[in-house]
Amino acid sequence: MLNIELMKKTFLFAAGLVLALAASAEERRFTSPDGKIEVTVTDTDGTPDYSVTYEGNAFILSSPLGLNTSMGDYTSGMTLLPEKEAPKLVGQQYSVKTIKQSKVDYKATEAVFTFAKDDRTVYDVIFRVSDRDVAFRYRMYPRRNTLSTVILSEATGFQLPQTATSFLCPQVKPGGGFAGTYPSYETGYTLDEPVGKNGWGEGYTFPCLFRNEDKGWILISETGVSSAYCASRLLGQPDGLYTIGFPQEGENNGNGSAAPGIPLPGMTPWRTITLGTTLAPIMETTVPFDLVEPLYEPSKDYVYGAGSWSWIIGMDGSTVYDEQKRYIDFTAEMGYKTVLVDALWDTQIGRDKIAELAEYAETKGVALFLWYNSNGYWNHAPQGPKGIMDNTIARRREMAWMQSIGVRGIKVDFFGGDKQETMKLYEDIMADANDYGILCVFHGCTLPRGWERMYPNYASSEAVLASENLHFSQGACDNEAFNACIHPFIRNTVGSMDFGGSALNKYYNAKNEPRGSVRRTSDVFALATAVMFQSPIQHFALAPNNLTDAPAWAVDFMKNVPTLWDEVKFIDGYPGRYVIMARRNGDKWFVVGINAQEQTLETEIDLAMFNPGDVVKCYTDDEKLCGSVSDVKIRKNRKIKVSIPCNGGFVLEN
Repeated sequence: MLNIELMKKTFLFAAGLVLALAASAEERRFTSPDGKIEVTVTDTDGTPDYSVTYEGNAFILSSPLGLNTSMGDYTSGMTLLPEKEAPKLVGQQYSVKTIKQSKVDYKATEAVFTFAKDDRTVYDVIFRVSDRDVAFRYRMYPRRNTLSTVILSEATGFQLPQTATSFLCPQVKPGGGFAGTYPSYETGYTLDEPVGKNGWGEGYTFPCLFRNEDKGWILISETGVSSAYCASRLLGQPDGLYTIGFPQEGENNGNGSAAPGIPLPGMTPWRTITLGTTLAPIMETTVPFDLVEPLYEPSKDYVYGAGSWSWIIGMDGSTVYDEQKRYIDFTAEMGYKTVLVDALWDTQIGRDKIAELAEYAETKGVALFLWYNSNGYWNHAPQGPKGIMDNTIARRREMAWMQSIGVRGIKVDFFGGDKQETMKLYEDIMADANDYGILCVFHGCTLPRGWERMYPNYASSEAVLASENLHFSQGACDNEAFNACIHPFIRNTVGSMDFGGSALNKYYNAKNEPRGSVRRTSDVFALATAVMFQSPIQHFALAPNNLTDAPAWAVDFMKNVPTLWDEVKFIDGYPGRYVIMARRNGDKWFVVGINAQEQTLETEIDLAMFNPGDVVKCYTDDEKLCGSVSDVKIRKNRKIKVSIPCNGGFVLEN
């Protein structure tokens, strides 16, 4: 009998202890400066997690935190230590002329949460929460004499409400595609799908957009990725949880580690979540740049602007001396700054003739960009120049030559994946190029992650199903408007996008004659996307024949369209359906819209950026996609009715 009573007492004591421990689980909350975003961090059952509400509604449900490392597994059995310092307001003002908003006044609440295991401090989770963004990263500490570690995996996750829908770009398996160049961030999006999927089995590429029913929108991405870590993706789970996934083992042709290593103490990149009741915070966010700092000083005052590009219309056969000279003349007549000489120039033109072209271009006020293959052991692409950008000695020798003949920039193509060593290759190329005053554009590449601010000579990246596909496939032309209505809400929100579009040819061939791919979109659509797609370097898909076979008003607009912007404003839209937005350059505003829906879009928009009585130039399409231009006077209520047919556009400029 005594034993039974003792067992009962022991059981009750143990149960009480469990309840007491559960009750004593640490839970802390803090908010954004305006109080609309609230973040909660806990260690319930020894598992670090966080959640996010916006205006009282759940946007990110209880989601895991933690790192599994070569030192130990720090995803469970963790304790949230008492607060050392209360959340504080942080901020800075900075300027970057190559991003969507040239001057930024960043303010956020910073809160640091320290987690321990076995009575030893392991890592801090550092949160920064502005009025539209939640960002966090890990700061990991040494353990005894261990001063470096490999991050085997991250528990870091984002639990979406199961009623949310997704707008995502599936990750492809490595080693496929042209000459084994996958992954290249060049796949289409799945829109309005329920959460709980995992793409084609490999997760999704950043950024990732979700709709929280009628409560608002969520954009998840990362920033601050350098040679100090790998780039990541999101892996979808059946219940709506998305977790950080490291690169696939088969990337880089199977070479290199998929798991990043860091020195200790050391930091991971920032994971970012942008929230809003509308798509305005998504389109207007500057969070990729708010959280990073320049890694080196620019070696010169870099020049940006529009340029031309023969390859998109003429393909490989256009990379010859006479055609490039013709494009230099065309570029000068357009008032543009650069000509991109694409693949095979090393064999089809030669270095001596490239030097002649550079000299000729200089007399016209034009400079060259030169294409290079990145490849070492990670792709089989035959296009040259090859075997230069992957080797420090060869690369710097080549850049010295480019500097000597006045080349302005490089376009490096066909990268091998997202492993840490590939991030180091990007960084090495940019750092070396800066030494020689050369701008960098990347294709067949990863998403830029804060690079415009981190690397002062970084210009732009493709990382999207870009204009070349319009030449290759009629299907891409048929879906041009649909895809164009995605990028301003997803891909282009987080970094410059080198799309290479805005063609005025009706047909994608050098003679603009009825063969090959046919453009389905209007000329006004082309003008609108020249504003809509943000990149400080824009090599447009225009051709010399456009001076005579395209409407004069369209050519005149393209001559003067800026590539640097001071401000961006969301007006209306829905991914894959339509976009209406505005950009400002100095005191000049451009309001643009495009429509991918079968029915004509009829809507009224607010033009708060203009004054009543202002006369603005208005480019519009009729139902047959015939464009025209007229002057419109802004009414007292600053509203205007617009009509955009399928595959059409409109543009207003003051």
